[in-house]
Amino acid sequence: MSKYVDQARVLREDPTRHYSCVQAAVLPFLEEKGVDRELVCSLCANLNAGLRQGATCGAVLGGLMTLGLYGADDPQTVGEYYRRVKEKHDGMTDCADLLRVSKEKGEVKKAHCDGMVYECVTLTEDMLRARGLLKE
Repeated sequence: MSKYVDQARVLREDPTRHYSCVQAAVLPFLEEKGVDRELVCSLCANLNAGLRQGATCGAVLGGLMTLGLYGADDPQTVGEYYRRVKEKHDGMTDCADLLRVSKEKGEVKKAHCDGMVYECVTLTEDMLRARGLLKE
């Protein structure tokens, strides 16, 4: 397991504060960039639950935000990120669709959302490493 996924797990399991999917997908990557955690939490406040309307999954958005934070914001990288997420989820990236399919499979919502966060953190880390953008 990576330190980024480990940090995302700690956030998602924190009994004292709810970290949304987008927050939990972005926060593990901030330390290396010196970005204020509370500022990011505030910036992400309305991006959870698919932009609060079931649109793009917060975990997916968190990965995109992290790629941008590290300068990996070119169309090829963004396209690859979306393609890789869609490959695992029958072409879907919207929260409402992903949750519907998860529910149809009998999965628990929190487990599904946690899984999306860990998947997107892993994908983001892999893509940043492949581009030499992560220290370590």
